[in-house]
Amino acid sequence: MNRRADLGAFLRSRRARIRPEEAGLRSFGERRRVPGLRREELAQLAGVSVDYYTRFEQGRAENVSDAVVDAVASALRLDAVETGHLHRLVRPAGAGGRPAPAQRVRPGLRRLMDSMPHTPAYVVGRRTDVLAWNAPMAAMMVDFAALPAGRLNKAWLVFCHEELRGRFVDWEAKARDVVGYLRLDHGRHPEDPAYPALIGELSDASPEFGRLWEQQEIREKTHGSYRLRHPAVGGFTVAYESLTLPGDPDQTLVTYTAEEGSPSQAALRLLAERRPVPVGSGSGSGSGSARS
Repeated sequence: MNRRADLGAFLRSRRARIRPEEAGLRSFGERRRVPGLRREELAQLAGVSVDYYTRFEQGRAENVSDAVVDAVASALRLDAVETGHLHRLVRPAGAGGRPAPAQRVRPGLRRLMDSMPHTPAYVVGRRTDVLAWNAPMAAMMVDFAALPAGRLNKAWLVFCHEELRGRFVDWEAKARDVVGYLRLDHGRHPEDPAYPALIGELSDASPEFGRLWEQQEIREKTHGSYRLRHPAVGGFTVAYESLTLPGDPDQTLVTYTAEEGSPSQAALRLLAERRPVPVGSGSGSGSGSARS
């Protein structure tokens, strides 16, 4: 991660979202060279000098205080997730450019997923690597066990795997969620060289990924829903819950359910019972990781 470049790009993108009148500043209808707030307007709202904010946005303000970072975040109307990301951009805590150690999923967690015969579930790790999954998840999305280890990655699958991307009725919304989460995750591990390698690969393979990555969006998806389609059962809606695992905060268990008694629940059951997934990495034993 180029900290200065990423910090500047993030702040500029957030300035562009706010019109002066929305921030309580007077606008005289003059032609503005850039959308949103100017640097001097943001500095005024944050209570710092224009020179200091300019140096801050350029990554040249040494030892900037948390109070100043919070003031800038407040002026930009950042939410809690974006504010945390801004703090990490200002003061990254990295691993000295070394790849992070490989992640392992506990056997007990694998057994937990396998004990849910009608509930699709999987574990996602750093860089959106798919670390483990159960049989219903494979039946609903794609046969993960048939993928090369280097392709067991959620971002790559959403952008580059035609079968899986076709599962999402609103693929653009899913793509934005994945890119926003990957950018947030990269901010948590700024010195891990595996992130730029993945981002570069995705940018080369998918112009759509490159377009969304440049927008600097940050997403932390804890719960929500998606409309899916499957050739075996047609369209259905699932709600997901994402649970960060206490033993490894870089691992998240994601489960999918449907409303009790609904056609969507019936569709999930049909998919789960339609065909068995071969025992091994496809039945709660996803042993691969895209870039561990």
